[in-house]
Amino acid sequence: MHQDAVHQSQFVYLNGCGTPLLSRLSYAADEPFTVALAFRIDPDEWVEWEFARDLLLDGITEPAGIGDVRVRPDLATHEDYLVLELESPDGYAVVEIDIEDLRRFTRATVEIVPPGTESGHLDLDTLIADLTAA
Repeated sequence: MHQDAVHQSQFVYLNGCGTPLLSRLSYAADEPFTVALAFRIDPDEWVEWEFARDLLLDGITEPAGIGDVRVRPDLATHEDYLVLELESPDGYAVVEIDIEDLRRFTRATVEIVPPGTESGHLDLDTLIADLTAA
């Protein structure tokens, strides 16, 4: 059976808080350049960030990103974690995520869509139809 999406939930630490927060990483072949990271802020409410998969692929081993999302293995408080910095007009957050969980997630995304083959997975007709729909 071929799978075209991967979803992984784990607990992360936000801004150095001692209580972990439930998060979810998602990737789908029909949006091959993008991953989503969501945080559960209420039982039925999630806040989601979408950003380039390449940031995670590169950021596992070295700092990556210069925009609203930055992946920083060099800022982690422990070698088992990686830091994600998220910035928007509404605020700034630092998230520590288990690096092995992140490696497992990125490996799964690479099995679905190997780097360099992303454009072959885009459905441009549907994308254009969605953008031009009134």
